[in-house]
Amino acid sequence: MQLFTADAYQAPLAARFEALALALRDWVPEGRLEHIGSSAVPGAVSKGDLDVCLIVAAAAHADTVARLLAQGYTEQRDTLRTPELCMLNAPQQASEHAIQVVAAGSKFEDFLRFRDALRADPALVEQYNLVKRRSVGLGEHGYREAKSRFIVSVLEAAEPSANI
Repeated sequence: MQLFTADAYQAPLAARFEALALALRDWVPEGRLEHIGSSAVPGAVSKGDLDVCLIVAAAAHADTVARLLAQGYTEQRDTLRTPELCMLNAPQQASEHAIQVVAAGSKFEDFLRFRDALRADPALVEQYNLVKRRSVGLGEHGYREAKSRFIVSVLEAAEPSANI
């Protein structure tokens, strides 16, 4: 696995997100599109992949997934799948990207909270980059686990205190 510096991949992925957003807005006009993942965070190192969050009303989640499957997307089988979250991979003929279809108001809007926490704190981005760099040799599973632990810690720290 190779990690790229932000200057090597972010501008092209931002342009790809904008182009992809045009098609997605046609297919799911009621959805809210958000660029997520490392490519949406200034200074973040990445494997160079594009991640998109598509937020839709909870009642429209299953229909939205079905519409995207009809466009050639495929469901990611080795990841969490709930009635509020479905990860889809790009059709084979499209540029590589993943879409997280998320029910509005669900806990899975954490994709946005994590992105926003990193955008607000360059020191946090450096910590995340360090976790990623140290985890490259752990294989895909170990890399994901290390990232997941870091993400959980950031989200827990961002939680409003229950004692207030």
